[in-house]
This record gives sequence, C-alpha cells and structure tokens, in this order.
Amino acid sequence: MLRKLSAEFFGTFWLVFGGCGSALLAAGFPTLGIGFVGVSLAFGLTVVTMAYAVGGISGGHFNPAVSLGLALAGRFEWKDLVPYWVVQVVGGIAGAAVLYLIASGTKDFAAGGFASNGYDALSPGGYSMLAALVAEIVLTAMFLVIILGSTSKAAPAGFAPLAIGLGLTLIHLISIPVDNTSVNPARSIAAAIFASNGALGQVWLFVVAPLIGGALGALIWRYLLAPEEQA
Repeated sequence: MLRKLSAEFFGTFWLVFGGCGSALLAAGFPTLGIGFVGVSLAFGLTVVTMAYAVGGISGGHFNPAVSLGLALAGRFEWKDLVPYWVVQVVGGIAGAAVLYLIASGTKDFAAGGFASNGYDALSPGGYSMLAALVAEIVLTAMFLVIILGSTSKAAPAGFAPLAIGLGLTLIHLISIPVDNTSVNPARSIAAAIFASNGALGQVWLFVVAPLIGGALGALIWRYLLAPEEQA
C-alpha cells in the first residue's frame, strides 16, 4: 500500500507542479509565452508522463474525483479511497509549495491568482458561478468516461495514458477561460492555498463539482456504456 500511496503522491505533485507551473512561469513569459494552449498541453503531459511512470503501481489517479469515479465503477477498492484522497491532496500542496518557492525567486513576484480556479471576478473570462459549476460537472464526467473507456478490455492496449492526457488537454482548452480548469479537487486546493486573490473562498465549488462529475461519469460508463464490466 505504501508504494501505491507514494505513487499517487508523486503523480499529483507532478500534475500540480507541472501544470500550474506552466501557467505561472511560462504562459506569458516574457511577452510571447506558451499561452493557454501551452498550459493545456502541459496539464495533459503531466498525466501522460506520470501515468506511464507510476500508473502501473497505483492506477495513476492523481485526482480525488477520478478515485471516486473508479470506485463507483467497480474498478477501485472503497477501503483505499480516503488514503488516496489524503495523499493526492498532500502531494498537490507539496507541488504548489515547491512552485511557490521557485516563483517567488524574483523581486517582482506577486502570488496573485497562482493558477487557482475561480468564478465571477476570479474567472479569466468573467463567467458566473453557474457556468463554472456546469462546466466542472460535465467536463469531469466526460473525463471519467475517457478514463474508463480507454482502460477497458475493449480498448487498444498501451494507449490509455495518451487518451487520458489528450482528454485532459482538451478539457483545459475548453474551460481555462471559464474558471481556469479544475476537474481535480487536489489541484484546486493546492493552488488556492498559495493564491492571494481570495480563491480559497471559492474552492468549495472546485471540490464539490468535480466529485459530482466524477461520480456521474462513472455511473454513465458502468450502466450505459459498459454494463458487462459491472463489479
């Protein structure tokens, strides 16, 4: 179990450090940075790389909503859910802490949004709380369908990390303007802790909505798309 929890810790660490790091350090640097397309790709690449690196150890969840969805789909032991959640959140916070140490190494540093999620005034495009809520539920649900489908026995072997990583990239391309994209409570909590724009007060939505979406996606897959894979 220690190896599984360690894999989840480091996988979530890398997701937050790499994904949020690209947004914070490279998105607009110096004037022609990687932009939101590059940030979207960076989040996808964190999942691809760690899914190949440690996915065989822990399953490569790196996301409390994914762990919940896999449990509801019969692909994950319920007894392991809370330990996975704990190390995912701690790993995400550790990744954000290291990123903060690096980012604060310039004299003009200001934490600002710190790649956090938000709605209304904290939304990159000024989108409402309802818009963010719907986006997070729908996109997380589809993320679970992608994960469950690409890892099913009917899918081509060996390509699941690519499908999942590209799925996360697409999700970010859709929703960065809406709420800076969460679909992952651990990622949202980690960034909000270090942000100085009040994101911590809105983080509840980016915990609740992905969990609802993860559960919904798992149920859609289990009972509509792959009933033969029921536990």
